[in-house]
Amino acid sequence: MALLVAAGTDAIAQSSDQRTNLQIYGSALQYKGDITGDDKFGDLEWGGGISLNRYISPSFDAGLHLTYGSTEDSGKGLYEGGKFDAQMGTVMLGLRLKMYGTILKEDAFIGPYLQIAGGGAWAKTDATAPPAGPAVHNDDKFFTLAGRGGAGIRLRFSDAVSAFVETNYMIIGQDKIDGYDTGDNDRFLMHNVGLGFNLGKAKDTDGDGVPDRRDKCPDTPTGVQVDKNGCPIDTDGDGVPDYQDECPNEAGVANLNGCPDRDGDGIADKDDQCPDEAGTAATNGCPDSDNDGVADAQDKCPDTPAGVQVGPDGCPVDSDGDGVPDNEDACPNTPGPGTENGCPEIDAATKKLIEEKVRFEFDRARVQDSYKQLLDSITVALQKYPEHVLLIKGHADHIGSEEYNQALSEKRAEAVKEYLIQQGVQNPDRLVTKGYGETQPLVKVNERLSKRRTEKERAQNRRVGFEMNTPDMQLDLD
Repeated sequence: MALLVAAGTDAIAQSSDQRTNLQIYGSALQYKGDITGDDKFGDLEWGGGISLNRYISPSFDAGLHLTYGSTEDSGKGLYEGGKFDAQMGTVMLGLRLKMYGTILKEDAFIGPYLQIAGGGAWAKTDATAPPAGPAVHNDDKFFTLAGRGGAGIRLRFSDAVSAFVETNYMIIGQDKIDGYDTGDNDRFLMHNVGLGFNLGKAKDTDGDGVPDRRDKCPDTPTGVQVDKNGCPIDTDGDGVPDYQDECPNEAGVANLNGCPDRDGDGIADKDDQCPDEAGTAATNGCPDSDNDGVADAQDKCPDTPAGVQVGPDGCPVDSDGDGVPDNEDACPNTPGPGTENGCPEIDAATKKLIEEKVRFEFDRARVQDSYKQLLDSITVALQKYPEHVLLIKGHADHIGSEEYNQALSEKRAEAVKEYLIQQGVQNPDRLVTKGYGETQPLVKVNERLSKRRTEKERAQNRRVGFEMNTPDMQLDLD
């Protein structure tokens, strides 16, 4: 027991998981002494024992051994006719040198070992003297020292249970177990066969049945099946454990939860409608050359420009059905010919109306009553073309500074716009104004002449003109 204490807690903690072992066994003693002639061992006599062993290191165990058994024999030669019948118990402390844990693995099925032990023995003998032989010590009881050494084999069935068989040569400090005290001390062969039970429970943080000391994956989630190293089972060997592997019987890649991806497009084969051709997620793994979300196999327009909205057939959407796709149609909600960018063609009367001008008084931005009928007609015309844009272009004559005339031209365009809005133009946001100042005169004026002599020409230049264009807002603002 002193040896166990001397081993120290640290030494024990660094080794086996279940450090205490209890052995229960049957024993067979073979006596060798005076009445057998000191030259051979007698017949087997039965007994039993119990041992409590403690793990010290991969090489050594210490143990406390208790045995009880009987032995008897009949005299030979000089001791012919004599016999004895004895009971004997032993208490010993021992040290075991293990081959498992050093030469062999600690969990090897077969584990040889050598051992020595020393302690005391108690014996009670009942001897009968031979008719012609020497007297015996009859009904003798005694205590004496005892020691033994031997070898054995452990057979490991599990972490908790093992069997063993061993043979020890034992000698005691007396020579009178057979009733005679005339020669060498009595000796014995002790054969033990039994079972060993590892006590205690090894630390197993994740509860997977593999002790932490041998667990290479100590944080395995509860309930996950593990291998002998405590790591989750990975049937297909792809590095993704079965409990996380959506394809546990097919080697795959980690970013697809263990499923294979033959074409390398990032879509698992099980979800890929074209597993041998790289594709996109939007087309379930099938090729989509123009990236419009329709697989090439179903795409009737495989070269659609990027960003264009397409229909189920992969062709650009044509909302108004005029044959001009929305991405090219300036009036996508109103049918029109391709020659007009998909917008309704403006009739001749409207074109002529748009060519009219609204004139203004000198230095004024007020719409004169004489031009209100014209603007009312333009309001009606705009109702026929609800998606068209009307550019309202303001102009001024050359009298005044360029900055002043620029501002004045803008006010004139805004005045016309406000009148049209008052008259109920649909979608007034399509009324766009632009001021050009004095930069675009209709009539060339000789600026050296007096205002009176150039009044007629300047009156032609004080105006608002119009341009009716498509809703794509690509207006001629020059």
